[in-house]
Amino acid sequence: MKENTKNMLLAAALSMVFIGLWDYFYAFPQMDKQRKAQSEQARIAKIPQLGAPDKAVAPVKATPRTREEALAASPRLQIDTKSISGTIALKGARVDDVSLKNYRETVDPTSPIITLLSPEGGPNPYYAELGYLTAETENAPVLPTTETLWTADSDRLTAGKPVTLSWDNGQGLFFKRIVSVDDEYLFTVKDRVENKSGKPVTLYVYSRVTRVGHPPSAGYAALHEGFIGVIGDKGEELAYDKIEKEPNAVKTFKGVGGWVGFTDKYWGAVVAPDQNAAIEARYAAMGAATKTYQADTVGEARTIEPEASTEATTYVFAGAKEVDTLDAYKVNPGLKRFDLLIDWGWFYFITRPMFRLIDFLYKLLGNFGLAILAVTVIVKLAFLPLANKSYKSIAKMKEIQPKIKELKEKYGDDKHAFNTEQMELFKREKVNPAAGCLPVLVQIPVFFSLYKVLVVTIEMRHAPFFGWIRDLSAPDPTNIFNLFGLLPYDPTHVAIFGPYLALGVWPLLMGVSMWLQMKMNPEPADEIQKTMFAWMPVIFTFTLGGFASGLLIYWTWNNLLSIAQQGVIMKRAGVKFEFWDNLRKTFQRA
Repeated sequence: MKENTKNMLLAAALSMVFIGLWDYFYAFPQMDKQRKAQSEQARIAKIPQLGAPDKAVAPVKATPRTREEALAASPRLQIDTKSISGTIALKGARVDDVSLKNYRETVDPTSPIITLLSPEGGPNPYYAELGYLTAETENAPVLPTTETLWTADSDRLTAGKPVTLSWDNGQGLFFKRIVSVDDEYLFTVKDRVENKSGKPVTLYVYSRVTRVGHPPSAGYAALHEGFIGVIGDKGEELAYDKIEKEPNAVKTFKGVGGWVGFTDKYWGAVVAPDQNAAIEARYAAMGAATKTYQADTVGEARTIEPEASTEATTYVFAGAKEVDTLDAYKVNPGLKRFDLLIDWGWFYFITRPMFRLIDFLYKLLGNFGLAILAVTVIVKLAFLPLANKSYKSIAKMKEIQPKIKELKEKYGDDKHAFNTEQMELFKREKVNPAAGCLPVLVQIPVFFSLYKVLVVTIEMRHAPFFGWIRDLSAPDPTNIFNLFGLLPYDPTHVAIFGPYLALGVWPLLMGVSMWLQMKMNPEPADEIQKTMFAWMPVIFTFTLGGFASGLLIYWTWNNLLSIAQQGVIMKRAGVKFEFWDNLRKTFQRA
């Protein structure tokens, strides 16, 4: 084995060891820390009424309770629509109990439906609430708090039947709140305050989403989870751990209209005040061991004269991040850039059309897997001119391989002279050695966009293909290291190297197809490049084994189409089809 080859293999081995050590000593402990934080969330942070709009109130510890006990702590208004079920707490008028009827925790149709919002005092508190603040320090009016018990004119909220909540502060202020909900996930809350106190009252309308404890992450580096919002016309994202690094763990924004809240991989909960009114928005973290995260908005001061009233409309979204649903809310009621609740990424202009194309093909073919195969063909056709030019360049490279071999023999170890003469040869023969990489480089944004579509769109969640693939957004469930399920253990849980042992059928097929595609091309003259290309399919197989199976299906199918396309072009160009010769040489060397 040559020295360059040894150095290359040593560098690759050291890199894998470094990655494994990083996972073992940093990444895995971080995941364990998150899981422990979840188990500690029985110690709930209690948020009392805010004082002035710019003050955050530290959470107060509460006695741990079960979810059922926490729900029973307040009289409740039932919610029942086509898409959601749950309750609204009459104490504090919080939207704090929402489950999604159309989505389950696993692909098993008997598994529990998704629980999104949960009440304070129980496990994983996550809720939305609206109210009023005052800047007055003396003779301040009594305002509704988290302990205020509202009166409802009905015990059931449905898509066609709003409910009116009311409360009298005993000092001449009458509060009325009309809550309605649509068939999907949007609550419309119309607040009205009547002033019969005999003196002017100045109030600020606030809305907020509160989440206690750091939720478990989906584990995708390219996926944002945490604070999210649009203030004015600008999107604002912030991870949970990043807010803690801000001064006083608070970050504020100002603008006209918008919305704020939290986003998970597939779900979101946000509040949106009047889209034409100036607001101050805030992301904040409070507490010590168990953090309480809060995204809130405060409107401008409203002075209510005696015998007058004021009204405010606020929207609360709590549900699945369905593309069509979010797009509809962007139009009506006009929530600004509401489609950004989905993390489309930097290639938004490609990812959105990519989703629309796959969704169209899915509705046509009835299977998202088939839609992925079809979109691969469409992408290949779109890049056909560029690919043809590239493969013709590769064919030309094959023609001049004997001349390159002669130069290598002539100049021996004189690499400078060899490279100089080789470049002159390329110029004379009008060959661009980098042309073969162009299709790959150009398709990187397309590949990444498809990756984003598979990862972030809920439409792909639990979408089956054929056979053992029951969820295209999840990794291939088979694994060669436990003999495809014959041995009763999960290799991906092995310390250090576990994440790289997710080698199911589709990762292996992808690796083999990538290796076969490389056998279509001449081997690089440089030994280092030759070694890199030889090991690339192996590295990609281990690295991408844990990716969404839909992405591996795309890559495998794309490789096979590329092999067929390149073979046809070489045949038409009159170049010898050396695929089988290259395979034979590989196994002869082995």
